[in-house]
Amino acid sequence: MKKRHPVGVWLLALVTLGIYGLVWYYKINNELRRYNDAIKVDPAMAVIAVTLGAFILVPPFVSVFKTGERINQAQGFAGLERTSSGGVSLLLFLIGLHPIYMQHEQNKVVETTLPHPTQAMEETPTT
Repeated sequence: MKKRHPVGVWLLALVTLGIYGLVWYYKINNELRRYNDAIKVDPAMAVIAVTLGAFILVPPFVSVFKTGERINQAQGFAGLERTSSGGVSLLLFLIGLHPIYMQHEQNKVVETTLPHPTQAMEETPTT
């Protein structure tokens, strides 16, 4: 998983007229899938649900809700308090602020998997 600045994700999505938002959405779902085999998601289908699925109306809402729940699941696997909510993700999706929330919640998982700075320095070979 990659740590990203939550507001940066949102701003990039705005500046690119939503293109980066779709790339980001694919990436976070793919990272969740790779994080733990128990997290089941097809990242491409998640993106299709929020794009083409909008013609049917329901799929984007289901996809965003489920992605929020997947982040919650990853938090549990990381031994964290499960603070991510599909419902909050969905509500923020309605006003376009879901990337900030979802990336913030996913960053919590990323931070538990990153090596501690002192460990990283100890593991770096000296020349």
